[in-house]
Amino acid sequence: MIYQILNDADEVINTINAEESFVKANFSKYKLFVPEVPTLTTDDKKTLGRSWRDRELFDTDWIVPITDHPQHAAYKTYRQKLRDWPSTSDFPDTKPTL
Repeated sequence: MIYQILNDADEVINTINAEESFVKANFSKYKLFVPEVPTLTTDDKKTLGRSWRDRELFDTDWIVPITDHPQHAAYKTYRQKLRDWPSTSDFPDTKPTL
């Protein structure tokens, strides 16, 4: 676990990765470090969604020339869903699935 070591004014003076028993035995004031989770804007989510979609299209490019693949039709449908996804009401919250 990560702990923040505090001074008498409750200001963080150091950060340590250790077991709580070690921190408790060696420091009089400390608190567990809980990192802030950044809030993504809608534009951030859209950018991440497009990046994921582009990667999925790239990763499934191999199926296009293999017309006798048993899942060829399913992949073609999936790839079309990926291309259409940014213009749907599900974008960027619900990713298409194969």
